[in-house]
Amino acid sequence: MRDNAPPGTTPDPDNPLVLHVLGARPNFVKAAPVVRGLAALGVRQGIVHTGQHYDALMSDVFFADLGLPEPIANLGVGSGSHARQTAALLTGLEDVVLAHGPALVVVYGDVNSTLAAILVCAKLHIPTAHVEAGLRSFDREMPEEVNRVVTDALSDILFATSPDALSHLADEGVDPARVHLVGNPMIDSLFSALDHLDPAPVRSRLGLPERYGVATLHRPGNVDDPASAKELVDAVLAVSERLPIAVPLHPRGRARLAEAGLVNGENLLIIDPLGYVDFLSLVRGASLVVTDSGGVQEETTMLGVPCLTVRPNTERPITVTHGTNRLVTPALLPAAADRALADGAATPSGELPPLWDGKAGPRIARVIEAWLAGRNLSPAAQAVPPKSL
Repeated sequence: MRDNAPPGTTPDPDNPLVLHVLGARPNFVKAAPVVRGLAALGVRQGIVHTGQHYDALMSDVFFADLGLPEPIANLGVGSGSHARQTAALLTGLEDVVLAHGPALVVVYGDVNSTLAAILVCAKLHIPTAHVEAGLRSFDREMPEEVNRVVTDALSDILFATSPDALSHLADEGVDPARVHLVGNPMIDSLFSALDHLDPAPVRSRLGLPERYGVATLHRPGNVDDPASAKELVDAVLAVSERLPIAVPLHPRGRARLAEAGLVNGENLLIIDPLGYVDFLSLVRGASLVVTDSGGVQEETTMLGVPCLTVRPNTERPITVTHGTNRLVTPALLPAAADRALADGAATPSGELPPLWDGKAGPRIARVIEAWLAGRNLSPAAQAVPPKSL
Protein backbone atom coordinates (compact mmCIF):
# COMPACT_ATOMS: atom_id res chain seq x y z
CA MET A 1 0.00 0.00 0.00
CA ARG A 2 1.35 3.42 -0.92
CA ASP A 3 1.84 5.81 2.00
CA ASN A 4 2.03 9.12 0.12
CA ALA A 5 -1.66 10.10 0.04
CA PRO A 6 -2.33 13.14 -2.16
CA PRO A 7 -3.00 16.57 -0.69
CA GLY A 8 -6.64 17.26 0.09
CA THR A 9 -7.65 13.71 0.96
CA THR A 10 -8.72 12.52 4.38
CA PRO A 11 -8.02 8.77 4.41
CA ASP A 12 -9.02 6.85 7.50
CA PRO A 13 -6.45 4.11 8.17
CA ASP A 14 -8.77 2.46 10.69
CA ASN A 15 -11.68 2.30 8.23
CA PRO A 16 -10.24 2.37 4.69
CA LEU A 17 -12.53 3.18 1.77
CA VAL A 18 -12.71 1.19 -1.47
CA LEU A 19 -14.12 3.13 -4.43
CA HIS A 20 -15.56 1.32 -7.46
CA VAL A 21 -15.55 3.34 -10.70
CA LEU A 22 -18.32 2.26 -13.08
CA GLY A 23 -18.99 3.75 -16.49
CA ALA A 24 -20.91 1.37 -18.74
CA ARG A 25 -23.44 -1.41 -18.19
CA PRO A 26 -20.91 -4.32 -18.35
CA ASN A 27 -19.05 -2.62 -15.48
CA PHE A 28 -22.18 -2.81 -13.30
CA VAL A 29 -22.56 -6.53 -13.96
CA LYS A 30 -18.92 -7.24 -13.06
CA ALA A 31 -18.94 -5.01 -10.00
CA ALA A 32 -22.07 -6.30 -8.28
CA PRO A 33 -20.53 -9.58 -7.00
CA VAL A 34 -17.41 -7.74 -5.82
CA VAL A 35 -19.48 -5.14 -3.96
CA ARG A 36 -21.49 -7.92 -2.30
CA GLY A 37 -18.32 -9.82 -1.41
CA LEU A 38 -16.70 -6.80 0.22
CA ALA A 39 -19.92 -5.92 2.06
CA ALA A 40 -19.98 -9.41 3.56
CA LEU A 41 -16.47 -8.77 4.90
CA GLY A 42 -17.47 -5.41 6.37
CA VAL A 43 -15.30 -3.32 4.03
CA ARG A 44 -16.35 0.34 3.64
CA GLN A 45 -16.97 1.09 -0.01
CA GLY A 46 -18.65 3.47 -2.44
CA ILE A 47 -19.60 3.53 -6.11
CA VAL A 48 -18.73 6.33 -8.51
CA HIS A 49 -21.03 6.30 -11.55
CA THR A 50 -19.32 8.27 -14.29
CA GLY A 51 -22.43 8.51 -16.44
CA GLN A 52 -20.61 7.24 -19.52
CA HIS A 53 -23.88 5.42 -20.12
CA TYR A 54 -26.23 8.22 -19.20
CA ASP A 55 -29.58 6.84 -20.35
CA ALA A 56 -31.71 5.26 -17.60
CA LEU A 57 -32.17 2.19 -19.79
CA MET A 58 -28.39 1.84 -20.07
CA SER A 59 -27.51 2.30 -16.39
CA ASP A 60 -30.18 3.06 -13.76
CA VAL A 61 -32.15 -0.11 -14.40
CA PHE A 62 -28.94 -2.13 -14.03
CA PHE A 63 -28.41 -0.72 -10.54
CA ALA A 64 -31.90 -1.91 -9.63
CA ASP A 65 -31.61 -5.34 -11.29
CA LEU A 66 -28.23 -6.06 -9.73
CA GLY A 67 -28.98 -4.73 -6.25
CA LEU A 68 -26.18 -2.17 -6.36
CA PRO A 69 -26.24 0.61 -3.75
CA GLU A 70 -26.79 4.21 -4.80
CA PRO A 71 -23.57 5.83 -6.08
CA ILE A 72 -21.85 8.38 -3.89
CA ALA A 73 -21.20 10.44 -7.02
CA ASN A 74 -22.63 10.57 -10.54
CA LEU A 75 -20.45 12.54 -12.93
CA GLY A 76 -22.94 12.51 -15.81
CA VAL A 77 -20.26 12.87 -18.48
CA GLY A 78 -22.48 11.51 -21.27
CA SER A 79 -21.26 10.71 -24.74
CA GLY A 80 -18.72 12.40 -27.01
CA SER A 81 -15.48 11.71 -28.79
CA HIS A 82 -12.89 9.61 -26.95
CA ALA A 83 -10.83 12.72 -26.20
CA ARG A 84 -13.71 14.87 -24.94
CA GLN A 85 -15.26 12.08 -22.89
CA THR A 86 -11.95 11.06 -21.34
CA ALA A 87 -11.08 14.69 -20.54
CA ALA A 88 -14.39 15.15 -18.72
CA LEU A 89 -13.82 11.90 -16.86
CA LEU A 90 -10.32 12.91 -15.79
CA THR A 91 -11.42 16.17 -14.20
CA GLY A 92 -14.55 14.71 -12.61
CA LEU A 93 -12.82 11.66 -11.17
CA GLU A 94 -9.93 13.71 -9.80
CA ASP A 95 -12.40 15.80 -7.78
CA VAL A 96 -14.14 12.70 -6.41
CA VAL A 97 -10.90 10.93 -5.47
CA LEU A 98 -9.52 14.00 -3.75
CA ALA A 99 -12.76 14.52 -1.86
CA HIS A 100 -13.09 10.94 -0.56
CA GLY A 101 -9.47 9.80 -0.06
CA PRO A 102 -9.90 6.11 -0.93
CA ALA A 103 -7.38 3.50 0.10
CA LEU A 104 -8.04 1.62 -3.14
CA VAL A 105 -9.88 2.34 -6.38
CA VAL A 106 -11.29 -0.65 -8.28
CA VAL A 107 -11.90 -0.39 -12.02
CA TYR A 108 -13.62 -2.83 -14.35
CA GLY A 109 -13.28 -3.86 -17.98
CA ASP A 110 -11.96 -1.60 -20.71
CA VAL A 111 -14.16 1.47 -21.18
CA ASN A 112 -13.02 5.08 -21.13
CA SER A 113 -14.06 5.41 -17.48
CA THR A 114 -11.62 2.60 -16.66
CA LEU A 115 -8.74 4.35 -18.41
CA ALA A 116 -9.52 7.75 -16.88
CA ALA A 117 -9.69 6.38 -13.34
CA ILE A 118 -6.37 4.59 -13.73
CA LEU A 119 -4.67 7.74 -15.03
CA VAL A 120 -6.09 9.92 -12.26
CA CYS A 121 -5.04 7.49 -9.55
CA ALA A 122 -1.57 7.00 -11.03
CA LYS A 123 -0.96 10.76 -10.92
CA LEU A 124 -2.34 11.05 -7.37
CA HIS A 125 -0.52 7.93 -6.10
CA ILE A 126 -3.78 6.16 -5.22
CA PRO A 127 -3.52 2.33 -5.45
CA THR A 128 -5.77 0.62 -7.97
CA ALA A 129 -7.14 -2.82 -8.81
CA HIS A 130 -8.30 -3.93 -12.26
CA VAL A 131 -11.03 -6.54 -12.57
CA GLU A 132 -10.81 -8.37 -15.93
CA ALA A 133 -7.09 -7.79 -16.38
CA GLY A 134 -5.02 -9.40 -19.12
CA LEU A 135 -7.63 -9.75 -21.86
CA ARG A 136 -6.13 -9.00 -25.27
CA SER A 137 -7.45 -8.90 -28.82
CA PHE A 138 -4.01 -7.74 -30.11
CA ASP A 139 -5.85 -5.21 -32.26
CA ARG A 140 -4.69 -1.70 -31.36
CA GLU A 141 -7.33 -0.22 -33.68
CA MET A 142 -9.87 -1.11 -30.99
CA PRO A 143 -10.02 1.72 -28.43
CA GLU A 144 -10.79 -0.88 -25.78
CA GLU A 145 -7.47 -2.62 -26.45
CA VAL A 146 -5.55 0.57 -25.77
CA ASN A 147 -7.53 1.04 -22.55
CA ARG A 148 -6.75 -2.54 -21.44
CA VAL A 149 -3.01 -2.29 -22.01
CA VAL A 150 -2.63 1.06 -20.22
CA THR A 151 -4.87 0.00 -17.34
CA ASP A 152 -2.93 -3.20 -16.70
CA ALA A 153 0.42 -1.39 -16.89
CA LEU A 154 -0.62 1.03 -14.12
CA SER A 155 -2.71 -1.21 -11.83
CA ASP A 156 -1.39 -2.39 -8.46
CA ILE A 157 -3.63 -5.47 -8.25
CA LEU A 158 -4.74 -7.36 -11.35
CA PHE A 159 -7.66 -9.79 -11.29
CA ALA A 160 -7.66 -12.18 -14.27
CA THR A 161 -10.75 -14.04 -15.46
CA SER A 162 -9.03 -16.76 -17.54
CA PRO A 163 -5.67 -18.54 -17.86
CA ASP A 164 -4.84 -16.90 -21.21
CA ALA A 165 -4.97 -13.53 -19.45
CA LEU A 166 -2.20 -14.70 -17.11
CA SER A 167 -0.01 -15.51 -20.11
CA HIS A 168 -0.59 -12.10 -21.68
CA LEU A 169 0.33 -10.28 -18.47
CA ALA A 170 3.46 -12.39 -18.04
CA ASP A 171 4.50 -11.62 -21.62
CA GLU A 172 4.14 -7.90 -20.82
CA GLY A 173 6.39 -8.21 -17.78
CA VAL A 174 3.76 -7.74 -15.09
CA ASP A 175 4.98 -8.93 -11.68
CA PRO A 176 3.17 -12.24 -11.00
CA ALA A 177 2.77 -11.24 -7.35
CA ARG A 178 0.31 -8.56 -8.48
CA VAL A 179 -1.85 -10.98 -10.50
CA HIS A 180 -4.67 -13.20 -9.22
CA LEU A 181 -6.69 -15.71 -11.26
CA VAL A 182 -10.14 -15.35 -9.71
CA GLY A 183 -12.69 -16.35 -12.35
CA ASN A 184 -15.31 -14.15 -13.95
CA PRO A 185 -17.59 -11.95 -11.79
CA MET A 186 -19.90 -11.43 -14.77
CA ILE A 187 -20.72 -15.12 -14.45
CA ASP A 188 -21.42 -14.62 -10.73
CA SER A 189 -24.13 -12.13 -11.68
CA LEU A 190 -25.56 -14.52 -14.23
CA PHE A 191 -25.72 -17.35 -11.70
CA SER A 192 -27.42 -15.06 -9.18
CA ALA A 193 -30.05 -14.09 -11.74
CA LEU A 194 -30.54 -17.52 -13.30
CA ASP A 195 -33.79 -18.40 -11.47
CA HIS A 196 -35.29 -15.11 -12.68
CA LEU A 197 -34.38 -15.53 -16.34
CA ASP A 198 -37.73 -16.42 -17.93
CA PRO A 199 -37.91 -15.75 -21.68
CA ALA A 200 -41.69 -16.14 -21.95
CA PRO A 201 -42.84 -12.79 -20.45
CA VAL A 202 -40.25 -10.79 -22.39
CA ARG A 203 -40.99 -12.64 -25.61
CA SER A 204 -44.73 -12.11 -25.13
CA ARG A 205 -44.31 -8.42 -24.40
CA LEU A 206 -42.24 -7.95 -27.56
CA GLY A 207 -44.53 -10.07 -29.70
CA LEU A 208 -41.86 -12.59 -30.62
CA PRO A 209 -42.57 -16.22 -31.58
CA GLU A 210 -41.00 -19.12 -29.69
CA ARG A 211 -38.16 -19.36 -32.19
CA TYR A 212 -36.24 -16.10 -32.53
CA GLY A 213 -32.77 -14.60 -32.50
CA VAL A 214 -31.13 -11.65 -30.76
CA ALA A 215 -28.56 -9.22 -32.18
CA THR A 216 -26.44 -6.60 -30.38
CA LEU A 217 -24.35 -4.29 -32.54
CA HIS A 218 -22.31 -1.28 -31.44
CA ARG A 219 -18.54 -1.73 -32.02
CA PRO A 220 -16.89 1.23 -33.79
CA GLY A 221 -15.31 -1.10 -36.33
CA ASN A 222 -18.76 -2.31 -37.34
CA VAL A 223 -20.92 0.80 -37.17
CA ASP A 224 -18.80 3.94 -37.62
CA ASP A 225 -17.86 3.45 -41.27
CA PRO A 226 -20.94 3.62 -43.57
CA ALA A 227 -19.67 0.84 -45.85
CA SER A 228 -18.96 -1.50 -42.91
CA ALA A 229 -22.31 -0.69 -41.33
CA LYS A 230 -24.11 -1.46 -44.62
CA GLU A 231 -22.32 -4.80 -44.97
CA LEU A 232 -23.22 -5.75 -41.42
CA VAL A 233 -26.85 -4.66 -41.73
CA ASP A 234 -27.28 -6.58 -44.99
CA ALA A 235 -25.94 -9.71 -43.28
CA VAL A 236 -28.30 -9.29 -40.30
CA LEU A 237 -31.23 -8.74 -42.67
CA ALA A 238 -30.29 -11.98 -44.44
CA VAL A 239 -30.31 -13.82 -41.09
CA SER A 240 -33.71 -12.31 -40.30
CA GLU A 241 -35.07 -14.14 -43.34
CA ARG A 242 -34.37 -17.36 -41.40
CA LEU A 243 -36.05 -16.29 -38.14
CA PRO A 244 -37.26 -13.10 -36.43
CA ILE A 245 -34.43 -11.05 -34.88
CA ALA A 246 -34.82 -8.73 -31.91
CA VAL A 247 -32.21 -5.96 -31.79
CA PRO A 248 -31.87 -4.09 -28.45
CA LEU A 249 -30.06 -1.16 -29.97
CA HIS A 250 -27.29 0.68 -28.15
CA PRO A 251 -27.54 4.47 -28.67
CA ARG A 252 -24.03 4.38 -30.11
CA GLY A 253 -24.27 4.00 -33.87
CA ARG A 254 -28.06 3.85 -33.90
CA ALA A 255 -28.45 6.53 -36.56
CA ARG A 256 -25.70 5.03 -38.72
CA LEU A 257 -27.28 1.55 -38.59
CA ALA A 258 -30.70 3.00 -39.41
CA GLU A 259 -29.21 4.78 -42.43
CA ALA A 260 -27.80 1.41 -43.51
CA GLY A 261 -31.28 -0.17 -43.37
CA LEU A 262 -31.54 -1.55 -39.84
CA VAL A 263 -35.15 -0.55 -39.25
CA ASN A 264 -38.26 -2.34 -38.07
CA GLY A 265 -39.58 -4.81 -40.59
CA GLU A 266 -41.57 -8.01 -40.84
CA ASN A 267 -38.82 -10.10 -39.25
CA LEU A 268 -36.71 -7.42 -37.59
CA LEU A 269 -37.67 -5.82 -34.27
CA ILE A 270 -35.62 -2.78 -33.19
CA ILE A 271 -36.10 -2.08 -29.48
CA ASP A 272 -34.58 0.12 -26.80
CA PRO A 273 -31.89 -1.35 -24.52
CA LEU A 274 -33.26 -3.76 -21.95
CA GLY A 275 -32.53 -4.15 -18.26
CA TYR A 276 -30.17 -6.88 -17.12
CA VAL A 277 -32.78 -9.52 -16.26
CA ASP A 278 -34.94 -8.83 -19.30
CA PHE A 279 -31.99 -8.90 -21.68
CA LEU A 280 -30.57 -12.16 -20.36
CA SER A 281 -34.05 -13.67 -20.31
CA LEU A 282 -34.36 -12.81 -24.00
CA VAL A 283 -30.91 -14.30 -24.70
CA ARG A 284 -31.68 -17.44 -22.72
CA GLY A 285 -34.66 -18.22 -24.92
CA ALA A 286 -32.99 -17.36 -28.22
CA SER A 287 -32.13 -19.90 -30.89
CA LEU A 288 -29.22 -17.72 -32.00
CA VAL A 289 -27.34 -14.61 -30.87
CA VAL A 290 -25.42 -12.32 -33.22
CA THR A 291 -23.16 -9.85 -31.44
CA ASP A 292 -20.02 -7.76 -31.44
CA SER A 293 -20.07 -7.39 -27.64
CA GLY A 294 -17.53 -8.94 -25.31
CA GLY A 295 -19.77 -9.78 -22.38
CA VAL A 296 -22.46 -11.41 -24.51
CA GLN A 297 -19.87 -13.94 -25.70
CA GLU A 298 -19.38 -14.98 -22.08
CA GLU A 299 -23.05 -15.04 -21.17
CA THR A 300 -24.04 -17.19 -24.17
CA THR A 301 -21.20 -19.57 -23.30
CA MET A 302 -22.74 -20.17 -19.88
CA LEU A 303 -26.33 -20.30 -21.15
CA GLY A 304 -25.50 -22.71 -23.99
CA VAL A 305 -26.89 -20.41 -26.69
CA PRO A 306 -25.19 -20.42 -30.12
CA CYS A 307 -23.31 -17.14 -30.53
CA LEU A 308 -21.89 -15.65 -33.73
CA THR A 309 -19.50 -12.78 -33.02
CA VAL A 310 -19.09 -10.46 -35.99
CA ARG A 311 -15.51 -9.44 -35.39
CA PRO A 312 -12.11 -10.47 -36.77
CA ASN A 313 -10.81 -11.21 -33.27
CA THR A 314 -11.87 -11.54 -29.66
CA GLU A 315 -10.20 -10.72 -26.36
CA ARG A 316 -12.20 -13.65 -24.97
CA PRO A 317 -10.91 -16.67 -26.94
CA ILE A 318 -11.95 -18.94 -24.09
CA THR A 319 -15.56 -18.48 -25.24
CA VAL A 320 -14.55 -20.13 -28.51
CA THR A 321 -12.43 -22.95 -27.06
CA HIS A 322 -14.71 -23.69 -24.09
CA GLY A 323 -18.03 -22.24 -25.16
CA THR A 324 -20.57 -21.75 -27.91
CA ASN A 325 -19.01 -18.73 -29.63
CA ARG A 326 -17.74 -18.48 -33.22
CA LEU A 327 -16.03 -15.56 -34.94
CA VAL A 328 -17.53 -14.70 -38.34
CA THR A 329 -17.29 -12.00 -40.97
CA PRO A 330 -20.44 -10.26 -42.20
CA ALA A 331 -20.10 -12.12 -45.50
CA LEU A 332 -20.10 -15.49 -43.72
CA LEU A 333 -22.78 -14.60 -41.16
CA PRO A 334 -25.85 -15.97 -43.04
CA ALA A 335 -24.19 -19.34 -43.72
CA ALA A 336 -22.92 -19.55 -40.13
CA ALA A 337 -26.44 -18.80 -38.90
CA ASP A 338 -27.85 -21.59 -41.06
CA ARG A 339 -25.37 -24.03 -39.54
CA ALA A 340 -26.06 -22.90 -35.96
CA LEU A 341 -29.82 -23.13 -36.44
CA ALA A 342 -29.53 -26.58 -38.03
CA ASP A 343 -27.44 -27.83 -35.11
CA GLY A 344 -30.16 -26.73 -32.67
CA ALA A 345 -29.65 -25.97 -28.99
CA ALA A 346 -26.00 -25.73 -28.11
CA THR A 347 -24.10 -27.08 -25.18
CA PRO A 348 -20.70 -25.79 -24.11
CA SER A 349 -17.94 -27.97 -25.53
CA GLY A 350 -16.07 -29.86 -22.83
CA GLU A 351 -15.48 -28.29 -19.44
CA LEU A 352 -16.49 -24.73 -18.70
CA PRO A 353 -13.74 -22.14 -18.27
CA PRO A 354 -11.74 -22.53 -15.03
CA LEU A 355 -13.24 -20.84 -11.97
CA TRP A 356 -16.34 -19.66 -13.85
CA ASP A 357 -18.30 -21.05 -10.93
CA GLY A 358 -20.15 -18.04 -9.52
CA LYS A 359 -17.60 -17.38 -6.76
CA ALA A 360 -15.29 -14.82 -8.35
CA GLY A 361 -16.71 -11.95 -6.28
CA PRO A 362 -15.82 -13.51 -2.92
CA ARG A 363 -12.34 -14.39 -4.22
CA ILE A 364 -11.71 -10.80 -5.28
CA ALA A 365 -13.08 -9.52 -1.97
CA ARG A 366 -10.70 -11.76 0.00
CA VAL A 367 -7.68 -10.44 -1.88
CA ILE A 368 -8.76 -6.83 -1.35
CA GLU A 369 -9.48 -7.38 2.34
CA ALA A 370 -6.04 -8.93 2.81
CA TRP A 371 -4.38 -6.09 0.89
CA LEU A 372 -6.14 -3.46 3.00
CA ALA A 373 -4.93 -5.25 6.13
CA GLY A 374 -1.36 -5.28 4.81
CA ARG A 375 -1.29 -9.01 4.23
CA ASN A 376 -0.07 -10.63 1.04
CA LEU A 377 -2.60 -13.23 -0.05
CA SER A 378 -0.64 -15.21 -2.61
CA PRO A 379 -2.06 -15.74 -6.10
CA ALA A 380 -1.62 -19.49 -5.70
CA ALA A 381 -3.73 -19.57 -2.57
CA GLN A 382 -6.38 -17.36 -4.15
CA ALA A 383 -6.73 -19.36 -7.36
CA VAL A 384 -7.80 -22.49 -5.48
CA PRO A 385 -10.05 -21.17 -2.70
CA PRO A 386 -11.41 -23.23 0.18
CA LYS A 387 -14.52 -25.24 -0.67
CA SER A 388 -16.56 -23.10 1.70
CA LEU A 389 -16.31 -20.11 -0.68
